[in-house]
Amino acid sequence: MSNLIDKIDKTKKILENADGILIGAGAGLSTSAGLDYSGKRFENNFGDFIKKYHFTDMYTAGFYDFKTEEEKWAFWAKHMYVNDIGIEATELYKELLKLVKNKNYFVITTNVDDQFYKAGFDKEKVFSTQGSYKYIQCKNACHNKLYDASDLVKEMIKNTKDCKIPTELVPKCPVCGGKMEVNLRIDANFVQDDNWYMQNRKYEEFVEKNKEKKVVLLELGVGFNTPGIIRIPFEQMTYQNPNWKLIRINKDASATFLDIQNRSILFENDIKEIVDALNEK
Repeated sequence: MSNLIDKIDKTKKILENADGILIGAGAGLSTSAGLDYSGKRFENNFGDFIKKYHFTDMYTAGFYDFKTEEEKWAFWAKHMYVNDIGIEATELYKELLKLVKNKNYFVITTNVDDQFYKAGFDKEKVFSTQGSYKYIQCKNACHNKLYDASDLVKEMIKNTKDCKIPTELVPKCPVCGGKMEVNLRIDANFVQDDNWYMQNRKYEEFVEKNKEKKVVLLELGVGFNTPGIIRIPFEQMTYQNPNWKLIRINKDASATFLDIQNRSILFENDIKEIVDALNEK
């Protein structure tokens, strides 16, 4: 316990003295916030789907090959609503904002639940690399545009019967007339719209402008599902920039592979526990 207190105190000082904070957030952050994809939360929201398809959790259910578009969108409407459209900001994301709101910060995240926006993070300072549950796109990416599906999703849920939506609610691409898909990076047809490229540039600019300054890389719940987006680059940037430090909070995989131990603080704890402790005066 004394070692944990020492690490928290050290982290507080590092954050206070930082010229910039680069947050890297993965699925573990939202899980810690209560947005888990299994257990009672899954059972309470997907009872009919569990009974019909024998699903065990939301994540694996997302790979199910539905026979019809009516079945597919009944499931995905509920998934999109439960994990984004129908929920407010969680307390953990609000507490995380308190840590950085008066700082020079930027966020890169693989999460698709829009919690950073809901919690009040500056939209200009958030790069969501893998899409959003709020938007749909042409399945074949025939054009570079996303569509807010919030109202459509609510209508789908309202009219779902026997795990199906009415055929007239099945979305069609307004350009080619083909199928639509949730804007998630599941294949090469993932649409990166103008906003995606703009935020990507801002992320690169943040890194470039602050490379000579004291920057803290605050990595939260990033595992090995897509390590090339945040986890590996964060280690490399820490290694390459002598004034940069890595704070990694990950219950299951906190170790680093590069020789940056002297500029890293690694927590094998629940993210909420550490964020709450860092906010204590």
